[in-house]
Amino acid sequence: MKKLKKKIIGILSQKNFEEKLDEICQLPPRQVVNPLFSLFYNAEEIIKWRAVTAMGAVVSGLAESDTESARVIMRRLMWNLNDESGGIGWGSPEAMGEIMARNRTLAEEYHRILISYIREDGNFIEHEILQRGVLWGLGRLAHARPELVRDAAPLLLPYLASEDAAIRGIAAWTAAAVDAEATRPLLGSLVNDMEKITIFMDGQLVERSVSQLSQTLF
Repeated sequence: MKKLKKKIIGILSQKNFEEKLDEICQLPPRQVVNPLFSLFYNAEEIIKWRAVTAMGAVVSGLAESDTESARVIMRRLMWNLNDESGGIGWGSPEAMGEIMARNRTLAEEYHRILISYIREDGNFIEHEILQRGVLWGLGRLAHARPELVRDAAPLLLPYLASEDAAIRGIAAWTAAAVDAEATRPLLGSLVNDMEKITIFMDGQLVERSVSQLSQTLF
């Protein structure tokens, strides 16, 4: 496993990562999943995010040939976010969003679970750093399949008014994708919010202002 993990890190570290992603997808999925899970905790942020991307590609591909095995991985991601798991769940909501953005079957089955993490009457996650991950996962799904997130738009309102710029910005990015009536007034109020955050897009960590994220579909 150490040798495989080292190989995966090498691929994730390359500048042309998106072009090399297929190399990971061609490896046996069941062998790749555990190293990718471990890389969600990598100290180098770009490696963590690209591991999320790779997990999305691998699980989406697996779902095409073995949907039940893909469901097992989705349930593992959900378990990581359960208090009983004893862990923190870093990277799990982001990976759920990435997988669902890539695979419609899994998206239709699991999108409500991801939404439930921002519902106070659901599986609400209080940890602010994890909230950023949930919002990013929802944003990733919303940019690919806005119809699955649109009804949840009112749940974004508290996050759009958050004092945490990262939460505010990622929520704005998500809300902009679904373009729902409930969020338009708050999105409009963010056009002058020039506080900048770092967000993962297109295989790279980039800096964007909350204002940019509230207005533009990336």
